[in-house]
Amino acid sequence: MSEPATTTAGGLALYKIAAFCGVFAVLAAIVVMAMTMPRNPREYGVALVCTVVSGLAGGAFVVRWYEMAHWANDYLGLVAIGGVIFVCSLPGWVLVRAYFAYVEARKELTLLELIVEIKGAIWK
Repeated sequence: MSEPATTTAGGLALYKIAAFCGVFAVLAAIVVMAMTMPRNPREYGVALVCTVVSGLAGGAFVVRWYEMAHWANDYLGLVAIGGVIFVCSLPGWVLVRAYFAYVEARKELTLLELIVEIKGAIWK
């Protein structure tokens, strides 16, 4: 059985790393929202959530794909991982804004017509 003190210390360290990474994802959301403000509160909420989730999930994917997890052993490596998370947050914002702009431009179409149009554009 493992020692309770080391298990608690490991849990606290993991909690701090997760909070640290979440801060970078939120910072990316703030940066992109300062550059292009959403038109309404609904778009703001969806874009904020998608930006943070794409930063955390995309950042975790990139860190695992390129085997950068050992960077978390020191402070500068952790900051570099935070930068990766920051950069991975930006495509989430762009995709949500593009979706809202596309749907706003085609208000007269039904959902099925939108899907057919998108499918036709992708698989020509």
